[in-house]
Amino acid sequence: MHVVVTGALVENGAVLLVHRSPTRRAYPDLWDVPGGHVDTGESELQALAREMHEELGVHIVAESASRLGDWHAGSGEDAVHVGVWKIGDWVGSPTNRAPEEHDDIAWVGINELGGLPLVFGDLAALLRPLPEPDRLPGGLL
Repeated sequence: MHVVVTGALVENGAVLLVHRSPTRRAYPDLWDVPGGHVDTGESELQALAREMHEELGVHIVAESASRLGDWHAGSGEDAVHVGVWKIGDWVGSPTNRAPEEHDDIAWVGINELGGLPLVFGDLAALLRPLPEPDRLPGGLL
């Protein structure tokens, strides 16, 4: 089984998505949250921090990460377990540091996710419970 971790950077009611290159073998030409394989000896959170730095050039604040859920796909040797995390705080400005994997990155409103071709269609459902800016206590952004 392959273990993968993905991170949803969320800011002002939007999530940062990466567009998987049309030449990718797995899930080509679809939008996804960034992430990658968990290496031997790594925790999911360690892999998440490494992947966010490799792909986007940001350093996540580990204490701001919370698990949203899990996806499972395939079976046997092709089985994939994906841990999905929300990242509320990071240092740096996200840029596409993996152009061989992603041909675009974009901030997308959580309410707009349903109209995009996503790797996992239930991404919008996982993210919807997150507070929108106008619903934060005291009007804080």
